[in-house]
Amino acid sequence: MESSDNKPPVGIVYECISCSSKVTLEQLSITPEVKCPICGYRVLKKARAPIVKHVKAR
Repeated sequence: MESSDNKPPVGIVYECISCSSKVTLEQLSITPEVKCPICGYRVLKKARAPIVKHVKAR
């Protein structure tokens, strides 16, 4: 039996610039405003994927 606490969030994930908490798009759609549910800061950035893509230049 796996714990659901260590699963990575599915979908688009944003990160609060102030408190660095991870917020999913579903959590943001609950409120009419776009702000961090933890600290209330209104600036969020899209979190980067941990995988780096290498593109071959021609």
